[in-house]
Amino acid sequence: METGLMVTAFGDTDLADVAVRAEDRGYDAVWVGELWGASGVVQATEMACRTDEIGIGTAILNVYSRSPAVLAMTAASLEDATDSRFTLGLGTSTAAAVEGLHGMSFDRPVRRAHETIELVREFTSGTGDPVDYEGELLEAANFPSIETAVPIYHAGLGPANRRVVGRLCDGWIPHNIPFSRLEDAFGEVAAAARERDREPDEITIAPYVPSAVSDDPSEAREVLRRHVAYYVGSGEGYRRAVATAFPDEADRIADAWRAGERDDAASAVTDAMLADLGVAGRPEEARKQLRTLVAETGIDHPIVVVPEPASSDVTETTIEALAPAQF
Repeated sequence: METGLMVTAFGDTDLADVAVRAEDRGYDAVWVGELWGASGVVQATEMACRTDEIGIGTAILNVYSRSPAVLAMTAASLEDATDSRFTLGLGTSTAAAVEGLHGMSFDRPVRRAHETIELVREFTSGTGDPVDYEGELLEAANFPSIETAVPIYHAGLGPANRRVVGRLCDGWIPHNIPFSRLEDAFGEVAAAARERDREPDEITIAPYVPSAVSDDPSEAREVLRRHVAYYVGSGEGYRRAVATAFPDEADRIADAWRAGERDDAASAVTDAMLADLGVAGRPEEARKQLRTLVAETGIDHPIVVVPEPASSDVTETTIEALAPAQF
């Protein structure tokens, strides 16, 4: 089973050290995010220099804070630094991050994603011909393309963003879409792919799989509850995604979170939600959950994500327990 790991720091261990350990334990890829505090590009570069064979991807870089040209140059440089092990994972991020942190307008995010990905594709086509592009939001003229071939994944959450995946991308990174609804959600991707004469089966489904493993299963489940509550409560897109399977529960969680009642929000996350949104339990139980999840869905590449509330012990146990070497 091909498994990726979302690399996060824990204790005194830095991200490159975690990437080295992931490679030693048989993970197929490590993925690095970027919001605030450190550059995901610099971290991915350090991982590239410290590892030999494991894939390295961004999950995700947003499509606002770097121009398509910068994203194309970044992808080409990391593809070279990794000896062709790099995947460019992109997404729209959120209004809070784009407007509050970057000071940019969160304008037409789906269109922004579409044009950015389309333009990065043209910039990295390797034809040598000048790139001339005029979109509704973005344009470029008279610069030759870079000769490289970088897989592009997109974290499209809503239906319109999923159509961007189907039209343009090599992979899809869904987040907080209940696994029982994943096949239905991919239908939007598949339909858009067929409209472009693309083969849907060639699009990799690589969801985040929030995972918490502990010898104390109640601790593991509590970590996952707080993770789900945070996303449902703080992001409307995430609430809508969870609500496709749990509408009443999602509303209760969001209402409690927005009222500042964080403990109540976490308590409102049911066991059924945990089973449909992540992996939690003792090591063998968690491995069984992950095996079943991959076997019973269309997932090609689960990305194990250890939630932010996890302690260093839970993080370490999760990385070890769900490593491919353990299966």
